[in-house]
Amino acid sequence: MDFVNIIVAALVAWVFGAAWYMVIGKQWMEASGLTEDSINPKDFKPHAVSLAGSIVVAGMMHFVLGRAGIETVSSALFTGLGLGLFVVSPWMINNVLYGQRDSRLIWMDGAYPVIGMSIISVVLVLF
Repeated sequence: MDFVNIIVAALVAWVFGAAWYMVIGKQWMEASGLTEDSINPKDFKPHAVSLAGSIVVAGMMHFVLGRAGIETVSSALFTGLGLGLFVVSPWMINNVLYGQRDSRLIWMDGAYPVIGMSIISVVLVLF
């Protein structure tokens, strides 16, 4: 059943990501230098890759939580927040700054892995 839990956790985080980018879509596109005309709405590859990425992250989070003996929602939440804030975000910030991209992308793209990893962690310990 662990595989099912991993898939469910990944799907919940992936749906959060879809909702997140729907809310900030216009600002994100502007900061990314994209327009409605430059995006191919029929290209499913970004969606498939992001879902696959969520599954990989959920699998690793399952491993980390299990190895650390984390079984409570609060411990899982803080683990997800901590890994998102202190492992993923610094690398992402480097990519934005070294790539000379709009600094607004730090919070726009940074919130997704921080909140997403927190969601995955919580879902994994709940089931």
